[in-house]
Amino acid sequence: MKKKQVLASFALCALVLAGCSTGGGDKAKTESGDKAAKQEINVVVQQEMPSGDLSLATDTISFTALNNVYEGLYRLDKKDQPQPAGAEKEAEVSQDGTTYTVKLRKDAKWSNGDPVTAKDYVYGWQRTADPKTAAEYAYLYALVKNGEAIINGEKPVSELGIKAVDDYTLEIQLEKATPYFPYLMAFPSFFPQHEATVKEFGDAYATKSNKSVYNGPFVLDGFDGPGTDTEWAYKKNDSYWDAKNVKLDKVNVNVVKESSTSLNLFKDGQADDVILTGELAKQMKNDPAYVTQPEARTTYLEVNQRDEKSPYRNANLRKAFSYAIDRKSLVNNILGDGSAVATGLVPTGNMTGPDGKDFTEDSKVKVTYDKKKAKEYWNKAKQELGIDSLTIELVSDDTDATKKVSEYLQSSLQDTLDGVKVNLTPVPFSVRLDRGNKGQFDMIVSGWAADYLDASSFTDLFVTGNSYNRGRWSNAEYDKLVDASGNADATDEKKRWDDLLDAEKVLLDESGVIPVFYKSEAHLRNPKVKGIVAHPAGAQYEYKWVEVK
Repeated sequence: MKKKQVLASFALCALVLAGCSTGGGDKAKTESGDKAAKQEINVVVQQEMPSGDLSLATDTISFTALNNVYEGLYRLDKKDQPQPAGAEKEAEVSQDGTTYTVKLRKDAKWSNGDPVTAKDYVYGWQRTADPKTAAEYAYLYALVKNGEAIINGEKPVSELGIKAVDDYTLEIQLEKATPYFPYLMAFPSFFPQHEATVKEFGDAYATKSNKSVYNGPFVLDGFDGPGTDTEWAYKKNDSYWDAKNVKLDKVNVNVVKESSTSLNLFKDGQADDVILTGELAKQMKNDPAYVTQPEARTTYLEVNQRDEKSPYRNANLRKAFSYAIDRKSLVNNILGDGSAVATGLVPTGNMTGPDGKDFTEDSKVKVTYDKKKAKEYWNKAKQELGIDSLTIELVSDDTDATKKVSEYLQSSLQDTLDGVKVNLTPVPFSVRLDRGNKGQFDMIVSGWAADYLDASSFTDLFVTGNSYNRGRWSNAEYDKLVDASGNADATDEKKRWDDLLDAEKVLLDESGVIPVFYKSEAHLRNPKVKGIVAHPAGAQYEYKWVEVK
């Protein structure tokens, strides 16, 4: 779906909106008419893709793309369970849970015809763990044998706990038993990489769709640059081992940041899957095409605590910010897409404890809205900091929905905390990520979607030194609890559960970060499009099983 065609159709639809079709999608007739439905769909996303590199990707948009054009040892199925994909069958696991032996399928190929071998996995893992690559997701490799020492530059990448026993056999050694490791084998950061292609293109590798080769159900097509391109596609990969079960010929992806434009494209039949927010989400709630998708994602605020003189190191100031936010009003009146009030860092449905309860039920602290407390903590902070006023730059994405959230947060803080002024800086997604990484913000609207269904996917983020701890909040007790959950208590379910709950309590008691809401997405989806799988954790969308009826 080329942008000029989209805009032309949109303009026509705007003139004759009452006559435009509703329900979107392909207009080809079925076999009972003239021809079968065209196996091509048009999908709208809200942001540009920041990276096409398996080692460097960090975001939902990139991971969805990479998950559809590449494949790892496992792939999440329609019930969100990891199943063999690049692996011929489930891995053999040693009794102590630290050694995985994986047989690879011999019919897996790269899109250039080369076989996918064990060496491709060894190279891909070593490249991501190598500190020279500067991969933000390298920290996940700390659970692989020697991973942490390699990430810290203390050992060579050749000592990472993965080796090719032969062309189609891998042996993986972990530092300790890790119950969620099969989920990581289905995560893009653990996918294989084609060494010859990486070296051929060097710094330009994966910056365009023709500068990589692929081993997934689709190949990337028409991608012209990370962070800037607003349209690309996934084309069926005829070299894929399971190509016979891939029905779609093409998925066209277009970046549209305004809900109103997305809605009109859907009504005009120019889009089959769009995201709605705010009033439009509420208005379309009863439409047959309306779908709400809960995500294992928390949107939160981080404040910049990197400088020793930063006022945001003051815990009372951070608490004032947290108490000033009416989260219920935000999700009901501003978002309207099924998102829920955040009561803590770890979202609902992400982890169940030994008592059978959800993590959010057992959480020891709940963030709340309390205008009186907000003022009290603000007064304490002013006295401790020796200030009467504070001007804050709030950085956020420039999507329609996020800008509205930022405006609401601006109003909440300014109206509640006398002397606080908030200046908004909406920027493209890739710029927001870059500014967050570099610490170029006072306050930033950030968030995290779980990579795997376990509370540690969230608690690990705010350990001292983690690259995703962009505000650089630091607490020794928190670090100790998170470490215990992954090491000393890793195999004791009850102790590990308590460690994670206690760690979240420390974070929330200090408002190290400020949870705002648990994300859901409201979609309009063409009813003729069947089989889209949306995972709450990991790479979000699967198009492998999609068919246009």
